[in-house]
Amino acid sequence: MMLTAADLLLLLAITLGCTAVITLAALLILRLCPPRSITFQFTVVVVTAITSIFCSTVAVSALMYLSGHDLLVLMWVVGSSAVLTLAATLLTARAASRALMSLRSTVERIGEGVVVDAQAHSASEFTDLATQLADTSARLASARAEIEQLDASRRQLFAWISHDLRTPLTGVGALAEALDDGGVEDPADYVRRIRMQVGTMNRLVDDLFELSQIHGGNLRLRPEDIELLDVVSDAVVDVQPLATAKGIRVVHAGIDGRTLRADPHKLTRVVVNLLSNSIRHAPRGTEILISAADRGGHLVLSILDQGDGVDTEDLTRMFDVGWRADPARTPEAQPAGSPGAGLGLAIVRGIVRAHGGDVHAEHAAQGFRLNVALPVTPGTTVQ
Repeated sequence: MMLTAADLLLLLAITLGCTAVITLAALLILRLCPPRSITFQFTVVVVTAITSIFCSTVAVSALMYLSGHDLLVLMWVVGSSAVLTLAATLLTARAASRALMSLRSTVERIGEGVVVDAQAHSASEFTDLATQLADTSARLASARAEIEQLDASRRQLFAWISHDLRTPLTGVGALAEALDDGGVEDPADYVRRIRMQVGTMNRLVDDLFELSQIHGGNLRLRPEDIELLDVVSDAVVDVQPLATAKGIRVVHAGIDGRTLRADPHKLTRVVVNLLSNSIRHAPRGTEILISAADRGGHLVLSILDQGDGVDTEDLTRMFDVGWRADPARTPEAQPAGSPGAGLGLAIVRGIVRAHGGDVHAEHAAQGFRLNVALPVTPGTTVQ
């Protein structure tokens, strides 16, 4: 027998009425109860759905004038299904709750600085989240280690700078006191020595200022088309007194006719710093070779001295701020020039990277080589 429109409307009204009443009751329970576990909330939602289906089915079946026996059978069938569904829901909710508790514990361990491993869960979403937390913990650990290293380098740099400033300041004080006492035979010599100490301090302050610009992203480059020979020649003139004091001859090869786009003043500073470093560590009476070559779209400027260089494990560290090959940090040990505060090579790397290039060191058959790779095409970072 076909159902009429009135019958369909009646069935719809009964179903909607039962569902609305039970849903409102469930919402009231969830609202009035304090924050509960996810298991409790899942249970309320599933019980609401089951109860709505059960009540609507029983009401519609009774309206259809089923016999008492048939209605009882239907209630047992629906009730048994509801109980089993509720049990499955509780098991699923408890598994989800355990997974969330595990993830909560993982987050707490990450907050304590522990590197966690990804754990598998029954739900793929929880497994993906656990994997992301494991990756995050590894990145956080790496960032913490880097921050600790930078902080240690900063403290060490301050200590080194204080040491390197104290030495010339002490010298200036002693020389000034001697002049003030009037007991010196050659005052002009004392004045010259004071000026040398002041120059050392000025160079250190200039290095600190330039390094702060590099690290702060405020280094301003003024690139132009330049001849590499001009830059090298100016740098050699600057370091000539230092080289002469040690009997070192600076020569070049493969430099003529090479051009590139760079800041001439900054690039000269790079070559001066590298040459000064090579002269300080090269044996007396030897030769330093400056050469250039094209490699993979870069112009590689190399400075080769005949010294032993640094240990292999220090090849990557020697361009760090404050690094110095001499652990005692005694400038007086090298009369041919002050080795500075360990900022020169760090400044070199900062300037070269601002030009879009890089710098590295290597041991060669003839000695120790410092290489500066600069892009041939314009690729500078102008700020």
